[in-house]
Amino acid sequence: MKGLSSKEMEIISNLEFEKRYFFTRQDIKKFFKTYNQMRHTIHKLLQKSRIIRLNREKYYLIPVKAKTGKWAEASFSLIDEIMEGKDYFIGGWAAANYWKLTDQVPMKIEAYTTKRQGIRKFLATTVIFRRTTKKRLSHAVTEKAGEHTFRILNKEESKKWLKLRS
Repeated sequence: MKGLSSKEMEIISNLEFEKRYFFTRQDIKKFFKTYNQMRHTIHKLLQKSRIIRLNREKYYLIPVKAKTGKWAEASFSLIDEIMEGKDYFIGGWAAANYWKLTDQVPMKIEAYTTKRQGIRKFLATTVIFRRTTKKRLSHAVTEKAGEHTFRILNKEESKKWLKLRS
């Protein structure tokens, strides 16, 4: 593939073969002799838009079949990976749409968490991180989309949220 070194291609091919689109530095450590080599290669892959950083530890691999570098991943799975599967839930219009309480498909997804706040764009998904309490986290349920699980506000609480919007 044009623009990728043999080492970068080896890493991408290996991750894709193992279907490890979400990965950490630990997963690719075996390809390098030193930590600095790994840091440099990750930096180059980020510059070339072949990977994106999800959080301090985790990255997402843009598959080779995405020749132009444009790719979309299931939003709920992406958020679950960003949050490491804990201390969050998906709420707002995304939850209302998931439970079929509204036909409105949200442009942005609200993720309620105890740790982060602000707006970030990952691939084609814009995520609004909102602060919440530990107590409110208990209103979330775990659902499954394909092979991946995610946490979403339960149907009853989503109905209450939607009623407040009217």
